[in-house]
Amino acid sequence: MDKRLPWPDYFMRIAYLVAERSTCLRRKVGAVAVRDRRILATGYNGSPTGTAHCLDIGCLREKLGIPSGERHELCRGLHAEQNVIIQCALHGVPIAGADIYCTTQPCLICTKMLINSQVNHIYFSQGYPDPLSAEMIAEAGIGFDVLEGDHGS
Repeated sequence: MDKRLPWPDYFMRIAYLVAERSTCLRRKVGAVAVRDRRILATGYNGSPTGTAHCLDIGCLREKLGIPSGERHELCRGLHAEQNVIIQCALHGVPIAGADIYCTTQPCLICTKMLINSQVNHIYFSQGYPDPLSAEMIAEAGIGFDVLEGDHGS
C-alpha cells in the first residue's frame, strides 16, 4: 500500500510553507502553480519588490478600518496568486493549463486574473468572504475544490 503523501496534499503543504514568507500582518497566504506535477512558480502576499513591507511600517488596511474581503485596491501588498502570475510572466513560464494551490480561496480580483491566465484548476484550503469569486470560477468552467485536512496551517 502506498503511504506517500497524495500530490494535492503535497502541493498544498508547499503553499503553506511559501506563505511563511508573507509580510502581511492580517493573513499569510501562499500559492503554487503546478503543471504535470512540476512546480512552475510560487507566490506569497506582500509588498512589491523594493518597497516597504507592512511588517515594517504597519498595515494601511488596519489604519483605515477596511474589513477583510473589501476594497482590495487600498493595500500596499499583492496577493499570492498575483505574485504567482507575475513570477511566471517575469521568467517566461506559461501558466495556461496549470493547477493553482492556494492556502486561501482567491478573491474576486485574483479569480479574474486566474481565469484570464487560463488555469485548469484551483485548489484552496481556507474559505474567503467573496461569493462572486466562486460564481465566476464556475461560470468559466475552471475546477474549484477545497482541500480539507491539516496542511501545516
